[in-house]
Amino acid sequence: MVAKNTICLWYDGAALDAAQFYARTFPDSAVRAVHRAPGDYPAGRQGDVLTVEFTVAGIPCLGLNGGPGFKPTEAFSFQIATDDQAETDRLWNAIVGNGGAASACGWCKDRWGLSWQITPRALTAAITDPDPAAAGRAFKAMMGMGKIDIAAIEAARRG
Repeated sequence: MVAKNTICLWYDGAALDAAQFYARTFPDSAVRAVHRAPGDYPAGRQGDVLTVEFTVAGIPCLGLNGGPGFKPTEAFSFQIATDDQAETDRLWNAIVGNGGAASACGWCKDRWGLSWQITPRALTAAITDPDPAAAGRAFKAMMGMGKIDIAAIEAARRG
């Protein structure tokens, strides 16, 4: 059953591949159901995978194989809070190493064009530090990073 509020993500025929990758990669993620088209449609034929119900880190999603008409943009992203450098590295490397692309400040894209922010909790704490100087140093350090380096963020925060 689809949740009352579900994020619908548009794919060009790869909804099931993406959902399976997310289920393997992120904790509290799973493919819930695969629905096939009951008839032909502009982006596919009867029997093709039309939608996939899945969760990503507990967030209910619906993957729609809508065709090439729309592409994801950075205006939407998943932000995944990580607890340590090992988890940060594992998730970043899984996305980037599976045909994705690195970006700046903890952002990356998966091979389907969806944006992810792999955000250590230590980064969030550092850039919201009540000491404006410490927060500023941490923020400046983050601005020069792709994947977040927690030790460098903490060193910058300390000054």
